[in-house]
Amino acid sequence: MARTKREFRNRRKTWIRSKVKGTPERPRLSVFRSARHIYAQVIDDETHRVLAATSTMSKGAKDEFAGTPKGAQAEKIGTKIAERCKTQGIAQVVFDRNGYKYHGRVKALADAARKAGLSF
Repeated sequence: MARTKREFRNRRKTWIRSKVKGTPERPRLSVFRSARHIYAQVIDDETHRVLAATSTMSKGAKDEFAGTPKGAQAEKIGTKIAERCKTQGIAQVVFDRNGYKYHGRVKALADAARKAGLSF
């Protein structure tokens, strides 16, 4: 039986997650993208807590992102997650691309977060 794209992504995701761990000093910036939306969370894996999160589905964001291209949405989400991290005193994170290739919206989010002050 042929494997699906999702199965291949889950295999890559498992491999990445075995290497990437979030600590209180350097939490994990996890990215999830669907066909329409993009989500970003900053997670401390030791305490299993989400420290900051934002997405195109956040409160009030639907109006803000209406009619904008998905790449531009990803950049705005990257900037927002960096701002939320700064308010919590988080300057360094570990980037978890979640099995996705590092290009397109995932790369746009990462570059915008770096430009806004997060280091990874």
